[in-house]
Amino acid sequence: MSINLEQLMQTQQALAKQVKCDDDFNASINYVGGTDVGFEDNGKITRAAIVILRYPTFEVVEYHIARVETGFPYIPGYLSFREYPALLAAWQQVTQKPDLLFVDGQGVAHPRRLGIASHLGLLLDMPTIGVAKKRLCGQYEILPKQAGNVTPLQDKQEQIGWVLCSKNNCNPLFISTGHRVSQDSALNWVNLCLRGYRLPEPTRWADAIASNKPLFKKFIYAE
Repeated sequence: MSINLEQLMQTQQALAKQVKCDDDFNASINYVGGTDVGFEDNGKITRAAIVILRYPTFEVVEYHIARVETGFPYIPGYLSFREYPALLAAWQQVTQKPDLLFVDGQGVAHPRRLGIASHLGLLLDMPTIGVAKKRLCGQYEILPKQAGNVTPLQDKQEQIGWVLCSKNNCNPLFISTGHRVSQDSALNWVNLCLRGYRLPEPTRWADAIASNKPLFKKFIYAE
């Protein structure tokens, strides 16, 4: 497969200019969604999970898994091109669209300000929040691992997100605007969706569904 990184970089830069970093969503949130992406068969298959939860009870309304042939190689900084086809396939199955979509990955906390949360938000025209488990770029002040601690994530004199200790003695999360959500609202909504675990409920459920974890197995057996 021939990949023109210069062209992809220009595409990212052009799309990043379209990302809205201000709040542009309904103040009354009734449904929140979460996404998670993984790979199967040594990376040949991309697996995307989307879950819709009722807010504020976090009752599972629906969930979907899509598996598509992986059409883009693993290249750090360009992962959204690898992940979004499967996410779009899963999204097409959703009947109850969420008011906010939490995406497992970076939003604008990306060297070219276009992580998967921003890329997907643009493709869907959906308010999205990036919830990443690892830092991709930027600097921050190291925090004590105590739930509630938070500090800005900075890059080139610009705040690109937040570093949040969401649970005691756990590594922090990297929260950033995806699309149509401000940095402050992104942090606020992640905090509102925490229930004592490291991950907020939308991405915690999406991760459990994608990987068939005990949380999801218990839910299936209870249905």
